[in-house]
Amino acid sequence: MGFELITSRRNPLVKELRELHHPAGRRQQQRLLLEGTHLLEEALKLQLAPDLLLATPQWIEKNAHLLRLVPASLTIREATAEVIAAAATTAHPDGVVAALPWRLPGQALPPRAPDFGLLLDNVQDPGNLGTLLRTALAAGVDQVWLSEGADPWQPKVLRASSGASLALPIGRFSAGEVLERLRQAQADGTWVVGTVVRGGEPYWGYNWRQPTLLMLGNEGAGLSAGLVAEAQSLLVIPFGQQVESLNVALAAGPLLLERHRQELGAGAFAAAEGSGGEENMSIS
Repeated sequence: MGFELITSRRNPLVKELRELHHPAGRRQQQRLLLEGTHLLEEALKLQLAPDLLLATPQWIEKNAHLLRLVPASLTIREATAEVIAAAATTAHPDGVVAALPWRLPGQALPPRAPDFGLLLDNVQDPGNLGTLLRTALAAGVDQVWLSEGADPWQPKVLRASSGASLALPIGRFSAGEVLERLRQAQADGTWVVGTVVRGGEPYWGYNWRQPTLLMLGNEGAGLSAGLVAEAQSLLVIPFGQQVESLNVALAAGPLLLERHRQELGAGAFAAAEGSGGEENMSIS
């Protein structure tokens, strides 16, 4: 690589990467910290270009195929496993960390209203947020709005989302800004759906194929009263009385994927109709 092996945890590059553990460092450098092979692979699949990579000699030898995909401008330095651990937030990194130039506070959202959007109201747990973003990407969500809550570009969220934070258009707003955007989306024809524990309609009865913005609430308090008041439909996931509520990341799965299920159902119905299928076939 043309450089000596980095063996000191006090190396300036280690300090540079450690600053990305914190919001202030990410804002100052306009970069994110990528930890581990999988997250680096996901970034490269999205044609994103890291500008600094620290890896052990063993990792570099094992992943020569991956390094052929990185931009020529990337600075690659070999470092000991102890140095990699000092630069990372995880206890046992797998041999590589990288810095990714990123426009903070986030990607610019499309100017149009979402066709299928997700609003997360003050979700605090980074693991929950990462899981929610990964599910949103799988479900075809085209915009994610965050009303405060956890930082979607912190290392723990990036890992929990398996890179979905990098692929999704995400905006993080104050509660007042969210209300403004919400009302504008309604005016543009997007139907705003809120989730409640009791008192709503079963989620499968809603027509998810229309332009929709789904609102999910905080882990402890649920959706704020102000956002509940803005909802044009309130939906529930029916469940037994043995528990008071469902984890927000768990609840998001059936809600977000119901749109895909209904689209598949509609396609199956049309195919059966076109092939002379049974007249009483229905979408459930």
